[in-house]
Amino acid sequence: MKYKCSICGYVYDEAKEGVPFAELPDSWQCPLCGAPKSAFEPVGEVAQEATAPSAPAAETDGAEPMAAEATIAEIADDESMLPLSVGQMAALCSNLARGCEKQYMEQESALFNELAAWFTQRSPRIDDATVEALASQLQQDLSHYPALNETCVQDGDRGAQRVVGWGEKATRMLNSLMTRYQREGDNLLADTEIWVCSICGFVYIGKKAPDLCPVCKVPSWRFSQIERRKKS
Repeated sequence: MKYKCSICGYVYDEAKEGVPFAELPDSWQCPLCGAPKSAFEPVGEVAQEATAPSAPAAETDGAEPMAAEATIAEIADDESMLPLSVGQMAALCSNLARGCEKQYMEQESALFNELAAWFTQRSPRIDDATVEALASQLQQDLSHYPALNETCVQDGDRGAQRVVGWGEKATRMLNSLMTRYQREGDNLLADTEIWVCSICGFVYIGKKAPDLCPVCKVPSWRFSQIERRKKS
């Protein structure tokens, strides 16, 4: 039997390893990305899901698709458009900057980074943020990915589908780290460092960054080390 990591794709082959997956301790982690044992799925079930018929398209409540030549004013008046907060705009611009960087569009990347910084400075402080609230938000975010991926498949947008795939894997890793933090507390970060891939947002905990990002496969120099606040 084989089991595949839902985050980086590493396959645990019981025949080669000589130890049944079920007998591995709960503390066992993916040797490639550090994901917990719970992030692994039987390869057979994954293959069946991949060949299963696609879910029916989501209802649009009778809304007509917007024409490609729609003006900014028409877009602004469209009630189906979701307004974004300044924090969401900061994240959007930051992601667009990274996308431009990956396409070697340096000037566009710099401009998007300036916009991201502008929105970040104007983001309101969240005084009631808690670990529990963040864990709940991650679970909510994960619930949206199947529909996002289905939309990308229906539209034939392979670029967007790749971004959604990266986002889901990075969010799964954050969710697993949050679960571990709720269980282990600050011991999770003892004698280790926190690294974030500047391309896809994958978070890795270890003494050094991985040689390749388990999600988007960029080299280790694309990882940024997160500075920790010093305890007073």
